[in-house]
Amino acid sequence: MIIGVPKEIKLQEHRIGLTPESVKTLTDKGHEVLIQHDGGFEAGFSNEDYENAGAKIIKTPEEIFKKSEIIVKVKEPQANEVKMIRENQIIYTYLHLAAARQLTEGLIKTKAICIAYETVTDDNGRLPLLAPMSAVAGRMSIQAGAHSLEKNQKGRGLLLGGAPGVEPANVVILGGGVVGENAAIIATGMRGKVYVVDKSKERLKQLHEMFGDKIIPTESDNTNIKKLVSECDLLIGGVLIPGAEAPKLVTKEMIKNMKRGSVVVDVAIDQGGCVETSKPTTHANPTYLVDEVVHYCVANMPGGVPRTSTMALNKATLPLLIKLADQGYKKTLQENKNYLAGLNVYKGKITFKGVAEAFKFDYTPPEKALSE
Repeated sequence: MIIGVPKEIKLQEHRIGLTPESVKTLTDKGHEVLIQHDGGFEAGFSNEDYENAGAKIIKTPEEIFKKSEIIVKVKEPQANEVKMIRENQIIYTYLHLAAARQLTEGLIKTKAICIAYETVTDDNGRLPLLAPMSAVAGRMSIQAGAHSLEKNQKGRGLLLGGAPGVEPANVVILGGGVVGENAAIIATGMRGKVYVVDKSKERLKQLHEMFGDKIIPTESDNTNIKKLVSECDLLIGGVLIPGAEAPKLVTKEMIKNMKRGSVVVDVAIDQGGCVETSKPTTHANPTYLVDEVVHYCVANMPGGVPRTSTMALNKATLPLLIKLADQGYKKTLQENKNYLAGLNVYKGKITFKGVAEAFKFDYTPPEKALSE
């Protein structure tokens, strides 16, 4: 099968869909891989690295989209990329459609087969292709938040870990999933006072066993979230509903009650954000103020560490890609319900319920769509 990897064109996005190591795995199995010229340069992978792995270097994205049966990306197709997608082409990337109506409508019109990394599941209902980037974003959220607390970033002028005789900053992490766990790893390592808020008693118990007294596990249903938010210095939004828009857990009123110079890092911004005052920002201009509260809402946080992110992502995404290339999409998706959960748009139909509900579009169950 012919697999194409265009250079990412979203602002400040330096990851690439495949590493040279992944390319070699695919070419060794007899597949043809097309890599756009200098597509991996910013992630530290040269054209020569890809050629040595058996890839062909292609000058333009137009040629890659024209020749490839599968397109492998990192970020959702941008407007001019959507125009290049062909009917029956497989698009394999992060899509985050529930927060992107225009993109959803564009992909419907292409009649392509669109598989989203972020909705593929495992046998425990987790999201294994989203997890590595959630882990990176969770860890980065504390770095970004600690930096934003500095006075020259318009923060409170606090050192997250405090100092001898000085209390550390209060860190509130909303959501105890992959983002929350990884944020807690860095926040506790930096010696912050860390609250992790989740609705699941079982998950909070797991986190307490993992971190001990370094965190304060907090059950959301039995907590005054408004008070907790008003008292924190750094708020991390790490709440996600798979494939659907993130719930707005933090209201404008709660933001008004936060301390001047406190910081919000909304990691859920790719899915619309879990803070009412959030709006997407970029690595080039990552923050803005609302009611004197610093908001950091970079929509592709892992893009800031492209080498680490690309390598971590490929370990998760390669097994399904190999299946798609070896045996085709129909057999792959029909024989594995976890992979089937990744099918968001299929030949003009919405096949993921969360996306259909977000825009009140017609929903076709993926099993039905594939059998037609």
